[in-house]
Amino acid sequence: MEKQIMFKNIIIVVAVTLCALFTNEHVVYSANLEHGEQIFSANCAACHAGGNNVIMPEKTLKAEALEANNIKNISAIANQVKNGKNAMPSFSRLSDSDIEDVANYVLSKADKGW
Repeated sequence: MEKQIMFKNIIIVVAVTLCALFTNEHVVYSANLEHGEQIFSANCAACHAGGNNVIMPEKTLKAEALEANNIKNISAIANQVKNGKNAMPSFSRLSDSDIEDVANYVLSKADKGW
């Protein structure tokens, strides 16, 4: 009986771990956060220093605002950087790897509270 309970617990832990690995878009895969910080400083910091937003103060890069605006994941942030939206211009002149690095940097900073 005790072995069955232990086996069930192991199965649950493995299942939860696999779900977290395959569904967590916050995982940074081979992104270069230092490079992302450089891209952010050169292209984004004028409006978004410290995760804020000088144009639309309610649309910050802080975790709560990203969640409220349904962009708290790498692909959504990258899409907004590449295509722009509302007052934010497109940064399509950046390479895909630059955009991926800056998106990972932004999400990393948001998760840490800037």
